[in-house]
Amino acid sequence: MVYQITLIPGDGVGPEVTEATRRVLEATGVSFHWDLAYVGSSAQNTLGTPLPDSVLESVRRNKVALKGPVTTPVGSGFRSVNVALRRELGLYACLRPCKTYPGAPSLYKDVDIIIVRENMEDLYSGIEFERGTPEAARLIELISETKGETVRQDSGLSMKVISEMGSRRIVKFAFEYARTHHRKKVTAVHKANIMKFSDGLFLSAAREVAKEYPDIEFEDRIVDNMSMQLVQKPHQFDVVVAPNLYGDLLSDLCAGLIGGLGLAPGASLSDEIAVFEATHGSAPKYAGLNKVNPMAMILSGVMMLRHLGEEKSADRLEKAVAEVIAEGNNVTYDLKPEAPDTAVGTSQVADAVIERLSSN
Repeated sequence: MVYQITLIPGDGVGPEVTEATRRVLEATGVSFHWDLAYVGSSAQNTLGTPLPDSVLESVRRNKVALKGPVTTPVGSGFRSVNVALRRELGLYACLRPCKTYPGAPSLYKDVDIIIVRENMEDLYSGIEFERGTPEAARLIELISETKGETVRQDSGLSMKVISEMGSRRIVKFAFEYARTHHRKKVTAVHKANIMKFSDGLFLSAAREVAKEYPDIEFEDRIVDNMSMQLVQKPHQFDVVVAPNLYGDLLSDLCAGLIGGLGLAPGASLSDEIAVFEATHGSAPKYAGLNKVNPMAMILSGVMMLRHLGEEKSADRLEKAVAEVIAEGNNVTYDLKPEAPDTAVGTSQVADAVIERLSSN
């Protein structure tokens, strides 16, 4: 069988880690037809838009995409392509496994946490009001009239949107994942003690959904306490479900537990479509230098193989990645903090993984 996959190289180091992953995936023996598609700054420069309709059509047609990181300007320029892509395709669930591999520079052993992040709502919903605009002034006036609260006229405003439907959907996804993958506990993260009408709604929905899964333990944690507990005792957590912003922050924290973003894979999913992508950004200053770690992207490829039902190939590839990390000779600088001068480049890591695959 030949799998039709939309391949999105991305920006910055995206093309390098994507190419490394493509080579490694083909070395598993699984057959792919890659439907090449461009987003981000490269698409903006050539097509006048960072997210062409043709890309969305390709992903909708193929149902599966492998996507490199995309540059998002800070404070100006076009809005996040990642956010727009998730919204246009209804990718409401972000799945980010954080797992330690022997040989990685980590303070911990045997960490294995799954972050399930709501992908469509919260402060990332894109409802913002720019400082000094008539729309911002109207909202500030409405807040004063209805709540009796004074908001400075020179304020920019972002809306935190949490719905019952979105909350129930993502928590149900987390419990279904836990049940399917034989996980024992789901932890819901919130700040309901302060944001009672948004995070409070999320927590209420989580508690209701949890009643439908009596075979799985459920608990909830306030996000600041959760951050501390993850650093002190990460092994007490299994599947963690959170609203968009907290899920984003905690997944990076958990990446720090396992050795860094270079080992943190991810996927954004709807009920029909799956886009596999590394957690890290595009790191434009390293573009073209053959320097960054492709493991996060390769491990996202492992997730893609499992999604396609290619379990044996996924297991072989993860084993090959683990062996390369454990051996420690053919890894990038971030996995060699004590001897970065002996590190290899992006393509050489892929070569080492392919060599391991051939011997397994």
